[in-house]
Amino acid sequence: MPHWSLNDIPWNEFDKNKVNRELVPLIKAACMVEHNGGDYARYLCEVFPDDEEFKAVAAVWADEEVQHGRALRKWAELADPSFDFEKSFKDFTDGYKLPVNVAQSVRGSRSGELIARCIVEVGTSSYYTAIKEYSDEPVLKAICAKIAADELRHYKLFYTHMKRYLEKENIGFWRRIYIALGRIAESEDDELAYAFYAANRDGSTPYEHAEYKNLYMSGAYALYRKHHIQSATAMVLKAVGLSAQGRLHGIATSVFWGVVNRRTKALAPYREQVAKMAA
Repeated sequence: MPHWSLNDIPWNEFDKNKVNRELVPLIKAACMVEHNGGDYARYLCEVFPDDEEFKAVAAVWADEEVQHGRALRKWAELADPSFDFEKSFKDFTDGYKLPVNVAQSVRGSRSGELIARCIVEVGTSSYYTAIKEYSDEPVLKAICAKIAADELRHYKLFYTHMKRYLEKENIGFWRRIYIALGRIAESEDDELAYAFYAANRDGSTPYEHAEYKNLYMSGAYALYRKHHIQSATAMVLKAVGLSAQGRLHGIATSVFWGVVNRRTKALAPYREQVAKMAA
């Protein structure tokens, strides 16, 4: 069972005058990705067909992800009553398909799959924390606080099962690094870009990956502050079996923070387009 429900959100405190308009297109995209949690659960059950314990955990995880989508959807509809979630979500799921019918993990092993899931939860927990701290609107802040806490708990859940599988499979250190860095790079793949397109397009332009990736990432990168990167880096290091403290953590944080700063500056023109889109 989810740790909270939509009834726990203080919807009566919604203040349209405090909505950060540049966040609205991002939340529209996020609500669709989260709402698609059921497909991810089906994929995980294909990867772990004989692990009843993990499949039960994955089912609960998916329910919580879908609830995130429902909460974000409701907020997006309050912020922009013209938002047609049903149409946008259909367009998203028609245009972006997860590989649910698989014989094994796309990461090459179950351990690798769980490392990748840890990295996803690192990204989402830091992302929703960044939105919470950036937003002035009290309801969105409350929603993102709950989602960020869920995602941190999900990280710990996947990490626990990852350790269990590493005892059986013992994939090499460099393979773990490769999987983690690869999954970080996939944050700019088609999923988020297509979700942004489906949620925010005006119907007059076809989907172009680079364009919509840059539009989405321009808004997302701009939310991060160094302390978000510090905590995310510690979680990534822990997931690949390295110390989450000390000199290595400092170096890795500096590298990741430098990447975020460079990408934020490079994508600044796209952020202006997102601001106009949300006006």
